[in-house]
Amino acid sequence: MLPTPEGNDYSDGRMSTPPPHVIERPQPAPRESISTEIWNLPNSLTLLRIFLVPFLVVVLLTKFDGREFVGLGIFLVAAVTDFLDGYFARRRGQITRMGTLLDPIADKLLMSAAFISLVEMDPLHVPAWMVVIIIGREFAVSGLRSIAAQQGVTIAASPLGKGKMISQVIAIGLLILGATLGELRLTGKIALWAVMLFALASGVDYFIKFSRAVLLDKK
Repeated sequence: MLPTPEGNDYSDGRMSTPPPHVIERPQPAPRESISTEIWNLPNSLTLLRIFLVPFLVVVLLTKFDGREFVGLGIFLVAAVTDFLDGYFARRRGQITRMGTLLDPIADKLLMSAAFISLVEMDPLHVPAWMVVIIIGREFAVSGLRSIAAQQGVTIAASPLGKGKMISQVIAIGLLILGATLGELRLTGKIALWAVMLFALASGVDYFIKFSRAVLLDKK
């Protein structure tokens, strides 16, 4: 007697698992959840910071009345997004791989673009050699961070690094205004020296932590 279709039903209690030739394939993640992970509020703020960079450069390097105030406004909006994206990512539990990768890139693009534009605007009070040291430190730390990540080591940001970030925002703001308000140029130059000292000190501190966490562990 041939088996009936009902006899092949896996839910009748006689066969609890499908035959070997039936392969259950994992279902792909829903497109909506991937989109939500990428296009969340913290990542959108980080992308906004990146998109503001070319506008900042164009405004600072184009001669028109009030460019310093417009440029300062763009820079401050971009700098505020640096604080807000981290705040919302932690508060909402939306720390993603994309955000972790984009955030330091956005920071370096913004600060590097601002400093390089200031060298063009006011080379007397913003010497190129100081800017090279500040930006060079960023590339060096990024390289060390990449090597540490490949070894599975995460080095936490130090207070010196946070101080460097705050001093950069203050110095760039003063130097932008100093281009039109001459009395702020000296204050901006002093702030730029502070940025360079913070950059050197935090760079040395990061290299020491990298050496202890990565290089010494290999011995």
